[in-house]
Amino acid sequence: MSRTPKTVQTPKAPAAIGPYSQAVTCGGMVYTSGQLGIDPGGIIPEDFAAQAKLALTNLQAIVEAAGSNLGLAVSVDVYLIDMGRFAQFNEIYASFFQANFPARAAIAVRALPREAQVEVRCIAALPE
Repeated sequence: MSRTPKTVQTPKAPAAIGPYSQAVTCGGMVYTSGQLGIDPGGIIPEDFAAQAKLALTNLQAIVEAAGSNLGLAVSVDVYLIDMGRFAQFNEIYASFFQANFPARAAIAVRALPREAQVEVRCIAALPE
């Protein structure tokens, strides 16, 4: 298990829009940056459900590029600009995470980059 941080980059998710990595692995864990509902080509749909699904799809692609999977996620943070969308987000989230759910926080925020409606990040274990 390496204690040297290693960056993760995949073309299956949008490139970082600032000076950060899509994810970093270190000490047997994967730490992702927040993922917006943007397709890898940079298009962000207006529809909340489409954004939520894309954000989670991007998260999944990055975690898999790091050598892990969402089944090994230990913690997820969700940022919503409208907490009224919480139940709708949960329905979409449940299609990505099944039994043994990770710990999770849902946080209401005033705004997100690119006028996104949702952002998701996670910490996942690397397989042994």
